[in-house]
Amino acid sequence: MLKLPTVALLLALCCQACVASREAGPVTVILRGHRFTTELATDEASREHGLMMRTTLAADHGMLFVFPDTAPRGFWMKNTLIPLDILYFDAGRRMVSAQLDVPPCRADPCPIYPSTGPARYVLELSAGTAKRIGVRAGDTLAIEGEIGSVE
Repeated sequence: MLKLPTVALLLALCCQACVASREAGPVTVILRGHRFTTELATDEASREHGLMMRTTLAADHGMLFVFPDTAPRGFWMKNTLIPLDILYFDAGRRMVSAQLDVPPCRADPCPIYPSTGPARYVLELSAGTAKRIGVRAGDTLAIEGEIGSVE
């Protein structure tokens, strides 16, 4: 029979393994030959929080939102303190639309910035990045690294 400390240790190790398997590390995305290190938002809670309350975002960083389905998307900037470019990509990772130089929103009502087509991936970058690298509709997003589970 296992003693209580042994059972507690086994449970703790199992919980750590479950948490580790659900957490995906940053991945690199490549768009028009430019590499960006991205944080992942692959579940409802991380997608809702996004880049809220950030005061800076490095020029070579962003956030990649991954959804379990392809559908029209709409993002808002509630409590987002920095302007962003919001790029929408379909299941084939082709850009279907973009909302550029989206301003922060600190108080309600905050406008919604929709995609013009169904999207499965949404990439947020510092405002001005899309224009600087020449992004256009139809560009393909490459993803290096493991996305992990998407909920």
